[in-house]
Amino acid sequence: FFFFFSLLIVCLLLFFFFFFQAEDGIRDFCLSRGLGDVYKRQGMKTQYSLLLLLLLLGFTQCKSPAAKPDRISDEALMDTLQRRTFNYFWEGAEPNSGLACERIHIDGIYPEDDQNVVTTGGSGFGIMAVLAGIDRGYVTREEGLARMERIVSFLETADRFHSAYPHWWFGDTGRVKPFGQKDNGGDLVETAFLMQGLLAVHQYYINGSPAEQALAGRIDTLWREVDWNFYRRNDQNVLYWHWSPEYGWEMNFPVHGYNECLIMYILAAASPTHSIPAAVYHEGWAEKGAIVDPHKVEDIELHLRYQGCEAGPLFWAHYSFLGLDLISYTHLTLPTIRGV
Repeated sequence: FFFFFSLLIVCLLLFFFFFFQAEDGIRDFCLSRGLGDVYKRQGMKTQYSLLLLLLLLGFTQCKSPAAKPDRISDEALMDTLQRRTFNYFWEGAEPNSGLACERIHIDGIYPEDDQNVVTTGGSGFGIMAVLAGIDRGYVTREEGLARMERIVSFLETADRFHSAYPHWWFGDTGRVKPFGQKDNGGDLVETAFLMQGLLAVHQYYINGSPAEQALAGRIDTLWREVDWNFYRRNDQNVLYWHWSPEYGWEMNFPVHGYNECLIMYILAAASPTHSIPAAVYHEGWAEKGAIVDPHKVEDIELHLRYQGCEAGPLFWAHYSFLGLDLISYTHLTLPTIRGV
């Protein structure tokens, strides 16, 4: 405030100095260089008057730092967030597959030539964002259907491994891009993230137009083909994260809870064709109840054992619950878990 006030004072002093100079020149015609000079000084007087008016207007628009910012309604905020998230996945999609790019460089420079690499799990999240955009009218239902058809057509022919998808593909070819040397095959966790998005689309379209119902049927086929049981690695009561056609089970990553992988176990149990036994959940994910480990972190009560740390990152609590309503599954060895 002091800065703006000081600036106003300086401007006012300059204004009066030049204003009265112009006024003196008009009154003292004999000292001027002629009528043209008088007109010039009259014009200067007008200009300085306008300058003062603009300065005053500008000063009145300056807000105090203590002034409260304009509020936005909850509905408007939600719409803004949803629209911008939708735009990221809609406008930033890889052109051939329609899926989410692993990286988007705004400057268009890709040193690793990976502009066509698409991500499986991220695409599942993106599919749900696009679905929300369709429902909110950001694009027409026909445009949304066309995008979903492009995505499903890609997934029907892209590399799969016992019908589980890899972590990355090249979006222009559908061929796997290794996530690591031995991670060049199926990734069951990423597959689960993608599948929960596809199942949301299935439910959205299942009672729609003939074209929408046809797409829902194609999604149902992809869902039924995932061989969750294969990823038990010789019928163990646990699910493994990776399998490679070249390296087999060498990644050796059995998945135990708690982390972001809950949705993988839920979908594997729900599969109509390759369902895992309940023991795989109870012994693999929940490890016969060892997953329950009440403790405090920074005076906050937590109820689960987190893999390798006292409290997991936020995405552990985000990814599975995009498609999963935990309240409906409290019977799955989670009776003491509240607020998870």
